[in-house]
This record gives sequence, structure tokens and C-alpha cells, in this order.
Amino acid sequence: MNYQQAWEYLDSLQFHKIKLGLDAMRSFMSKVGNPEQKIKTVHVAGTNGKGSVSVTLLTLLSRAGYRVGLYTSPHLSSVRERFRINDSFISEEKFAELATRIHKILGQDKITYFEFTTALAFLWFAEENLDLVVLETGLGGRLDATNIVNPLVSVITNVSMDHEAYLGNTISEVAGEKAGIIKPGIPVISAVKNGQGLAEVKARCEVVGAKLLVYGDSFSSRVAADGTWEWQGGGEFADIFYEKLRCSMKGDYQIENASLALAVIELLKGEGFFVSERIIGEGLAAVHWPGRLEYFCLDRNTRKPVTCSGTAKSVSYLLDGAHNPAGVESLVHTLKSECVYQRLIVIWGAMADKDLQKTLSLVAELADTIILARPEGERSADPELLLENVPTRFKEKCKLYPAVEDGIAEAEKLAGKDDLILIAGSLYLVGASRKLLLGELVG
Repeated sequence: MNYQQAWEYLDSLQFHKIKLGLDAMRSFMSKVGNPEQKIKTVHVAGTNGKGSVSVTLLTLLSRAGYRVGLYTSPHLSSVRERFRINDSFISEEKFAELATRIHKILGQDKITYFEFTTALAFLWFAEENLDLVVLETGLGGRLDATNIVNPLVSVITNVSMDHEAYLGNTISEVAGEKAGIIKPGIPVISAVKNGQGLAEVKARCEVVGAKLLVYGDSFSSRVAADGTWEWQGGGEFADIFYEKLRCSMKGDYQIENASLALAVIELLKGEGFFVSERIIGEGLAAVHWPGRLEYFCLDRNTRKPVTCSGTAKSVSYLLDGAHNPAGVESLVHTLKSECVYQRLIVIWGAMADKDLQKTLSLVAELADTIILARPEGERSADPELLLENVPTRFKEKCKLYPAVEDGIAEAEKLAGKDDLILIAGSLYLVGASRKLLLGELVG
């Protein structure tokens, strides 16, 4: 298969529904020599923040001179984005080569889309003689296809309600699934808060004898008067202190995500990895994670990115993949605390299996206009279904534009020089919109 044929074959696997379980993954990996056993990994799970923690680790370690693989999901515009070594995505040629190999070995057997991409990631990373691989779980943890590794460090960012159809209807159940990545004797870094979520993580750690280091206890952060922030270790990290830190990404919750990454960096010192204080400062200020509170301005005529100056010639955008209640709450907080605008024009699309009512009600409070669109994908909600979940008092704010490009055109027509266009609700919507506005990611 060439690259296009490989991608089309992979897309065909989306018709095989999400299937949690490790049997198929273990069976296939044994047929290709268990490449996952030949790489050192950091395994990252959690409801929100997984990608930010993962890309922060990649940025810091690669700047320190290490060759680091990164596997994340979903992608925004190209499947190649899921597979990175330092700053480079997998090449089209290598993707096609490995996809063809997997396809031939499978024969008539079927695996899911995520199992296929995970297998491809393990094969590629094992070939490349890497120093470390950062693996982000796709869904949950216990039965996620990535959960066949024995990592150096496990990370559980946080726990809130999401994917209830697969992970459970209570925080305790969801936390139990995410805690399934915890392995005997492998240290765990987490920002899971007090309550049933933390209780589940602690219980799992006690059962398997894994050390647990929790944000706010074993390490913490504090924002300084000048707007920078500090990282302070405690317990095992006693006397470790970083100051004058800045996060490049919007959202004060990024400090928590960066703090988790720094705790992982400290644990990795015991495995022979070292990142200097200078690189930590420079790296945190340079982390870039497209589509996550990504702010930019476009010239209305040339369609090129320009410096945001609040003139009639440009239009301002904020893109964010917030798609569950906790993520949207963080987005709303950022809009209130960090964003300055006259009117907020929202383009919203979501998967039909999400908590549409709660997420839409949160953002509708702030929006002056809500444009309901439908990104491609069989799970995407039609604009009419989205409208049904908008609180009655906000329905008059809504416009229905099923095609994403039509929704963007309408938003730009409505936007004045001091207005902000927010695109959110689904990473699939953000990916489609970003490709239209900025082109495909290059790496």
C-alpha cells in the first residue's frame, strides 16, 4: 500500500466499534516480536491534560538531547500527527510500510483503529533506537491498547466524568479504569483530587506496591507576584525548587500539567535522564500543542496569520478541544480570566455520545452567537441534536451551519475587530477548522 491507500484502509477500521480489551493487542504484538518490550516508556492516562503533559515531556527531554517518541490521539488533520520523534512526525513512506506489514500479518483478522495505530507506533519506535517513548492512553487505561507496556513511570493526570458508556457512571468507576495502568513497583505521578477518584488510585497503588506521588502533597506549584510560577518539591523531592517558570500555553491549569511533567522528569533522573534547570525554563516557555487553547489572528484578505492588533483587517480565533464538562469548565474559566474581547462568537460541534446539555449550557452563558456545526465522523452530533440540548433561554443565539466551512464564513461575517471566534466542543471540529484556517500541520 502507498500512504493514501494505507490511510484509507485504516479509516475503514473505524467501522469496527470501540472494543476495550488487551487480548487482540497482545496476540498481534506477539506475532511481530513484542516490540513494546524493547522500548522504555512513560505511560500517561487521565480525563484531561494527557496530551499537554505528554508533549511537555517530549519538549523538555528532546531539548536535553534525548531521542523521544510520542504517541497521542486523536489527530487534528493528518494521522501522521499521532506518531512523533522529537519534532518530526512519521514519514508517509514509513507509515505506509508499517501499515502494509500490519495488514499482511493480520490477514482476515480484524483489529480496531486504535489497536492498529498503537501497533504501528510500537513497531516504529522499536526500530528507531529511542531513549524514551511517551505513550498517551486512548480511552480509560485498564483495557486500553497501550496498557501492555511496563513503564518507567505511570501518570494519571486527573479524573472526571467522560466516556461513561465505556468507563462507568461514577467517579470511582472511572478512576478505577484509569488506575488500571498502575503496575507493580512502578511509581505513579498524579493530580487526582481528594475524594473517590484519589481513593481508587491509592487503593490500586497499595495493592500492587506502587509508590504514589500526588500534586499538592509530594510537589506543588505557586504563582509568583510577577506572573511567573514556582515548582516546589516535598517528601522524596525535598529541596528541589524551580522558579521564574512560564508556560507558553493559555490556561492557568497548564501549570498543573507542567508540574506533573516536572515530577516525571525528577523521577527519570534515577533512570539516567537529566534535564538542566535552564532547559526546563526554556522548554516550558516553548511547548506548543495545536488546537488546545490556541490563539491566533488571520488577515481577512490574505488569510495569513498576523500579529493580533485588534484592527478591522484581522479576525481573532481561539481553538480548544474541550469536549467534556471538566474541560469546558476550564475553557470557560480561561475565557473569563485571560481573554479580552467585545463579543464571543462560538462555533460548536460535538460527538453525539458526549454530555451535550451540560457542555453547551456552560459555554452558552458567555456566547453572543452560537454556530452549531457538524465535523465529519459517524459519531458527530447533527446541529439539530445540538440545538435540542441548548437551554431554552439561549436558543435564539443559535445558528445552524452543518458544513464547518460555512460556519466559519458566517462567524467571520459577524465578527468585528474586537470580537473573538471560539471553535470548540470536539477535537474533530477543531482539526477540521484548523486545517481550513491554517493548513495542515507540518512535522
